[in-house]
Amino acid sequence: MSPLRFIVPLAFVAVQSLEAADVSDVPRIFAEHCLECHGTDKAKGGLILTTREGAMKELESGARAVVPGDLKASEMFVRLITDDAEDKMPPKGKKPLKPAEIEAVKKWIASGAEWQVHWAYRPVQRPPAPAVKDIAWPRNEIDRFILAKLEAKGFRPSAEADRYTLIRRVYFDLLGLPPTPEEVDAFVNDTAPDAYERLVDRTLQSPHFGERWGRHWLDRARYADSDGYEKDNARPDAWRYRDWVIDAVNRDLPFDQFSIEQLAGDLLPKATPEQKLATAFHRQTLTNTEGGADKEQFRVEAVFDRVETTGGIWLAHTIGCARCHNHKYDQLTQREYYQMFAFFNDADETMSSIKTSDQAERDYEELKKKHGTQLKALEAKLAGVQKELTTRQSAWEQGLHERLAQATAGEPSPQPLKIVSVTSKGGVKFKALPDGSQLATTAQAKKDTYTVVVELPAATVSGLQLELLPDESLPHTGPGRSEGGNLVLTEIGVRADMAIPLHSPAADHSQGGWPVAAAFDGKADTGWGIAPQVGKEHQVTFYFARPVDGAKTKKLTVTLDQQYPKDNHSIGRFRLAALVGETAATIASAPVREVLEMPTTDRGEEQQATLHDYFAKLDPVAQQAAEQLAAAKAAAPKPQTMDVRVLAQLPQPRATRVLHRGEFLSPTDPVEPGTPAILAPVAARNGGRPDRLDLARWLVSPQNPLTPRVVANQIWAHLFGEGIVRSLADFGVRGEKPTHPELLDWLAGEFVQSGWSRKHMIRLIMTSETYRQQSELRPEFAETDPLNLLLHRQNRLRVEGEVVRDLHLAASGVLSPKIGGPSVFPPMPPEIAKLSYANNFSWKESNGEDRFRRGMYTFFKRTAPHPDLTTFDCPDANLAALKRNISNTPLQALTTLNAQAFTEASRAMAKRLLAEPATDDPGRLARCFRLCLARPPQAREIATLSGLLSTARAWYLQHPEDAKEMAGEAKPVVEAAAWAATVRIVLNTDEFITRE
Repeated sequence: MSPLRFIVPLAFVAVQSLEAADVSDVPRIFAEHCLECHGTDKAKGGLILTTREGAMKELESGARAVVPGDLKASEMFVRLITDDAEDKMPPKGKKPLKPAEIEAVKKWIASGAEWQVHWAYRPVQRPPAPAVKDIAWPRNEIDRFILAKLEAKGFRPSAEADRYTLIRRVYFDLLGLPPTPEEVDAFVNDTAPDAYERLVDRTLQSPHFGERWGRHWLDRARYADSDGYEKDNARPDAWRYRDWVIDAVNRDLPFDQFSIEQLAGDLLPKATPEQKLATAFHRQTLTNTEGGADKEQFRVEAVFDRVETTGGIWLAHTIGCARCHNHKYDQLTQREYYQMFAFFNDADETMSSIKTSDQAERDYEELKKKHGTQLKALEAKLAGVQKELTTRQSAWEQGLHERLAQATAGEPSPQPLKIVSVTSKGGVKFKALPDGSQLATTAQAKKDTYTVVVELPAATVSGLQLELLPDESLPHTGPGRSEGGNLVLTEIGVRADMAIPLHSPAADHSQGGWPVAAAFDGKADTGWGIAPQVGKEHQVTFYFARPVDGAKTKKLTVTLDQQYPKDNHSIGRFRLAALVGETAATIASAPVREVLEMPTTDRGEEQQATLHDYFAKLDPVAQQAAEQLAAAKAAAPKPQTMDVRVLAQLPQPRATRVLHRGEFLSPTDPVEPGTPAILAPVAARNGGRPDRLDLARWLVSPQNPLTPRVVANQIWAHLFGEGIVRSLADFGVRGEKPTHPELLDWLAGEFVQSGWSRKHMIRLIMTSETYRQQSELRPEFAETDPLNLLLHRQNRLRVEGEVVRDLHLAASGVLSPKIGGPSVFPPMPPEIAKLSYANNFSWKESNGEDRFRRGMYTFFKRTAPHPDLTTFDCPDANLAALKRNISNTPLQALTTLNAQAFTEASRAMAKRLLAEPATDDPGRLARCFRLCLARPPQAREIATLSGLLSTARAWYLQHPEDAKEMAGEAKPVVEAAAWAATVRIVLNTDEFITRE
C-alpha cells in the first residue's frame, strides 16, 4: 500500500455487458432503437413494437414486420440487415443496432418470436443457490451465486481483506464513522471464529446505524429544511420527520410497515401521532409561497412529485414520462399515470401536533413522576394544616375581639391611589387622565383581564374603592364599552405577597340579576352589571379580611376580570382609591361580627360553622399551603409538542382527470384511482374506491414483484457502490439488466421471508465472502471485467458529503454523539446565506456541541445549501435521489484542506495528539494514523510525516503570526501549529475519506 495516497481522478470506462445479447433482450433493443418511431404514440407505417400483436400485424404496406419462424418474410429483420441506405433501419442519424443485438432479434424471430414478459414484472421466484466447484469459499448462498458466475468465466474471487480494512469498512458502511484504535485492536486480536459476525451484530445495534441508513432514505424522501422556490422559507418542523426515520431504521421497523406508514399512516386504524408524522414523507415536496403563484398549479405540481417519487422508490420506473403522454418505452399509459395521481389527489396538506422528540417524551414521563411526588407532599401538608385550624381559630377570634374594641366609629377614609401600571390580557391600551383615572383607548377584546398595580399610602389600608367613570369617548358615555355603555365585572382580586381575602362588597347600583356580590364569588359565569344606569358614575367598595400596612407593603396588584361570554362588556374608564383606617365594618363581615358578639356558650352549630368557614378562607397558614398546592398543579409538566406538516385524507375525494400534456388548466377524461395494468390490480379493502392505504399495501403485497426486487437492489448498492441492477431508478425496458438475475430474485425472496427486515438483509450481505473481498484492482480483469460487474472484488468508494466532515470531526475528537433534534448551523461562508431571497435568511452559526453535530443535521436550505455538502455531491433535495452522483474534482481536495470546518478539525486533532500519553513524535504520529486510518503506519509513512513536522516547526518558529492563526487557541502555539499542519495532510488523504 503506497503512503499518503491523495485524491486522484477516476478513469471513465464505458459500461460493458457481461454477456452477448439474447432473445430476452429484444424488448430492450426495441425500446432503445425503435420505439421513437414505432411506439404507442407514434406508429410509423402502422408498426407498433410494444406488444407482440403490434409487431406481427399487417402493416400499411401489406407486409408484416415479424413473421414467427420466417426471417425472409419478416420485413423488420430484412431492413435491419440490408445495405440499402433508403430501406435500412434504424434510419441514418439514429443509433444503429450492434451485431449482437441484430443476432438476438434474429434468434427471437427464428425461435417463434415469443414475447417474453419483461424480467422485472415476473413473479419473484426464489431459485436455489447454484452448485460451485470451490465449496470452501462460499459462506452463504450469496457467495454461491457470485462464485458460480466467476467459475463459468474461469475466474477466481479476490482474497478476504485484512482485519484493519474489514472493521473500517463495516463502520463506514453501517455508521459512517471511524472505529477507535481500541475497537480496532479488540477486533484484530479476537481469534474467535465468529469475531467478524459479532462485529457486524454490535455495529448494527449502534444508535448511529439509524443515522447512516436513515440518511440514505432521506435522499429518496427529498428531505430539506426549507420550502424551495424563490422565497425558500424555513421549515422549523422538518427535522421531526428526519428523527422519525432515524428511529424507525434503528428499531428495524419492517420495510412493508415502514412504507405503509409513510404513504398512508393517517389512514391506519386508530392511527398514532407517530404514524401520522410518518406521512411527512410526502410533505417534503416544494412549497411556493410567492405572491403571484397560482395555489392550484403548485398543489398539482406537488401531487406530480408524490406520484413520481412513489413510482421511483418502490417501482423503480420512470413513471413521470407518462405525465404528458403514454410512456415511450414501458407499458404505462397516461391514463394509468393519472389513476396513480388520483390516490394522492385525494390527500390534503395539513398540520398535526406531534411530540418534539422521543427524548422529550422520556423527560416528560420522568417529570410527571417527580411532579406526582411533589403534589402528594403538598396535599399532605395542606391536610395537616387544615387539621390545626381549630387551634389557630381561637387565637384569631381573640385578636378579632381586640381589634373590634379598638376600631374607630364611622367609615374608612378614601384616598386616591396612584396607578403605577395597567395592562390588558386582550391587548387594550390605556390613557392616564389628569384625575388619576385610566381610559381604554384601543379596540377591546371579547373577554379581558385588566391587571392594575397601585402604590399604597403609608397607612393601614382596610379596603379599596373602585370608581367607574363616564367619558365622551365611550358608547353612551360608558362607563362600560358595550354598545349600550354597560359592562360586566365577573371577578375582582387583590394580591400582595399572597391573595388577600375580601368581604362585604357594596355598590351604589346593581343591575337586576347582576349583583355586586357576584363579582366576589369566584365564578367566571356571574358578575356585576350597571344597566340601565349607564352614562353615570358608579362605585364599588370592599374590605380586606387582613388589613395591609402600606408602609411595609408599598404596592398591591388588582385584577379586574371581564369574562362575559356573549359580547364585549369591558370597563371603559376607572379609578381606584384606598380605604384607610379600621372600623368595625372593615374588620369582618356583619354575620361574623354578630357571632363574635355572642357568648361562646350561646353559639349553636350554625354559628360555629359561620366562624369556621370564614376563618378557613382567610387563615394565612392554610392559604399559603393551598396556594403552594395550586401553583404546583398549575406548573404540571406538559408534553412537548409541535405542529408538523403531514398528509390527511379529504372527507370527500377530489375529481381527478387526465391533464392534456400535463397542463393543470387542461383537464380531459375523468379517472378513478388505480395501478398500471402490467401489474396486478389494487384492491380496495372496503370494496369501494381504493385510497392511499390500499395503494401502500399493494406496493408491498405478494402481487407486486417490483418492490422487493427494487429495495433489495438498493440495499445491495449501498454495500457495493452499484446495484445488481445498476440503473437503480429504472427497472423498465430501458434500464440495465441485472448482472446476477437469480441472485436478485433470491435476495428479494429472502427479504420478504425475513419479514422485510432491513437489518437481516444487511447482515446477510455483509457476512458473505463476496462483501469481505479486498478492493484492490486486479490487472487480469482490466479488459474482461473493468467495471467489476462479476464482483470479482469489493468496490472502493468515497464516502458521502456529510460523512466526509463526520470523519474529520470524529478523528479529531470533537464530534457530538447527540442523535436527533433540530437542525444546526456549522460554520459557512457568510456570502452563501446572502444568496437567499430578499435577505430573508441569516445563517447564525451554532456554538458549543451543536457546532460539531453530524453533517446530516446541518440545516439544508434548498436555494443556498452548505457548500461543503454540494462540493461532495449531496443531492439538491428538489427531487428524490435514488443514487448520488459521484464526482472527483480538485475543489474537493481544496475544501478538505482549507475550509473552516476542516481547518478546525485539524486544530482539534493537534490538540488531541498533544494531550495523548505518547510524548515522542513517532508515537503521536502513529496515534494520528490509527485515529484516521485504523491501520498501523508503515515506517516510510512515519518518516515522511516526521520530515513534514520538522519543516512545519521551523517555519512557524520564523513566522509567529502564522503560527497563531494556525494554532487557534491551542498551546504551545508553535508546536500546536506544526502539528495542525501535519495532521491536516493525513486528514486530506484519499484513503481517509475512502471506504476500501
